[in-house]
Amino acid sequence: MLLKSTAVLLVAVAASPITASAQDAGRGFLFGAPTGSFTVRGGWALARAQSDFFAFTTENLTLNRGDFSSPAIEGDLAFRIASRTDVVLSSGLSGINRRSEFRHFIDNDDLPIEQTTKFSRIPITIGVKQYLTSTGRSIGRFAWIPSRVAPYIGAGGGTMFYTFRQEGDFINFQNNDVFPSTYASDGWAATGYGAAGIDYSIGPRLALTTEARYSWSSAQLSRDFSGFGHLDLSGLSTTVGLAVRF
Repeated sequence: MLLKSTAVLLVAVAASPITASAQDAGRGFLFGAPTGSFTVRGGWALARAQSDFFAFTTENLTLNRGDFSSPAIEGDLAFRIASRTDVVLSSGLSGINRRSEFRHFIDNDDLPIEQTTKFSRIPITIGVKQYLTSTGRSIGRFAWIPSRVAPYIGAGGGTMFYTFRQEGDFINFQNNDVFPSTYASDGWAATGYGAAGIDYSIGPRLALTTEARYSWSSAQLSRDFSGFGHLDLSGLSTTVGLAVRF
């Protein structure tokens, strides 16, 4: 009887570290799989800048298409609706503030004709993120262990707020007069995106994440820019950040 009790005690003691480890792995998930995540990423937003207004601007001012690209910050709030599928609310911000001058003209004092250009984009979207492999596995009833690597693709749509503003000195090409002015256009435009990325778990609650997202959008310019067509708001963002599961 004593031998049997001792054996039971030894098994219980040996099993306790395994049980504690499994429970620790699931800590923060209410002893189950996460219901969602919050992600913040930073990186670079490449502006396509292919519309006729960008062509006019880069031809006449000391700006090139790459000058409209900028640092970016993006955030996602995701909710799990299936084992490999999330619904994702996203937003972000990218923008530049560049100084420039006319390429082929100077003023009467042989000084450059200078201006400042501001261009920013703020998308607000809802989409679906589909993981291509399992995001994790459950251990018993209590612990959920995340997969080390989980690649995904995604798509969605929504709206984008943009601002395009030029302030400084400009030329009247009819008589070559130089005059100060401000031209501005801002508003909302429809947008859609496609994305691909990878989550790399560094713990049960945290993951490093990297994503490439291409957005399509264009907007009608204000009357300040009459004579031009739509403003191209499309571009590719590449970002890296941290995801917190909950």
